[in-house]
Amino acid sequence: MRKKKANFASEVSIEALQKAILDLHGCKAIWIESVPVKEIFEGETVWEGIVQVFEVDHPKSKLCYAWSHGLEGSKKRRFFAVLHQGLVDSAKKAVKAMIVNEVRKKCTQ
Repeated sequence: MRKKKANFASEVSIEALQKAILDLHGCKAIWIESVPVKEIFEGETVWEGIVQVFEVDHPKSKLCYAWSHGLEGSKKRRFFAVLHQGLVDSAKKAVKAMIVNEVRKKCTQ
C-alpha cells in the first residue's frame, strides 16, 4: 500500500493570510496568535503546521483560523481561512474540518 504524504503547512506572511481572509470571507482581520497543530490519523501525521488566529469583523464569527501551503509540483500556494463557528471552535478543529472537506471532495469526484 502506498503511503500518502503528510500535508505540511509552511510559513507565509500574516499580511498574505489577512488578504486571503478578506478575499474568502470579505472581512478585515487582526492577528491574535500562532497555534501549532499536528493532526494524526491511524498513527500517521496527515497535517502539521502553524495556524494563525485572527480577530475578524464577520457577521457570523469573531475569529478566523488561517494557514497556507505550497501546491505540490508548483510555486503556487493554497490558502485556507476557516471561521470559528459551529463545531469549529479551535485551530485544531479548523484543520480537521479542512481535512474532512478535502476527503469529501475527493470522494465525490
